[in-house]
Amino acid sequence: MTDDIFTWNYNSSNIPEGFFDFIVISHCFFSDPIKRIQANSIYKQIFAASLKPQGYVLLIVQDKKLFKIYDAYQVEDHNQEKKLVSKFVTELGLDLVSYKYLTSTSLRTPLGSAEFGKFALDKLPKQLHMRPMIKKYLAQKNQLHYTLDDYVILAKKAHI
Repeated sequence: MTDDIFTWNYNSSNIPEGFFDFIVISHCFFSDPIKRIQANSIYKQIFAASLKPQGYVLLIVQDKKLFKIYDAYQVEDHNQEKKLVSKFVTELGLDLVSYKYLTSTSLRTPLGSAEFGKFALDKLPKQLHMRPMIKKYLAQKNQLHYTLDDYVILAKKAHI
């Protein structure tokens, strides 16, 4: 199921209770407080009603978004990072199983534009197939590269 989270309504949903073994939410998290509260409330309803008791949820969230939600700065501090990820998962009514930070640079601290540009040019694959469309439709003149700076979080349904 893929849908606009803000138009979802449990009462009009035809998802059976306890239907899902596994739910994936990718890049659908909001740093705007009002949208975040609204989306998280809907996610919690879905998890509570439609996720099987032993079900799992895979959350993929951009690093900058995760830290912006909590007005925190990303640094090479694994304890801070784990607390932040745990807080994020708990607010969704889930229990943390594990997480991994996937990054193109192998660093948790962000690089400046010039530093990242040089890193990308030297080490990241070019977007060869996307380049012609981006150039044509978005008037992008620079060479683009694939980047990855995401947290992949595995959580399970919380047992209350």
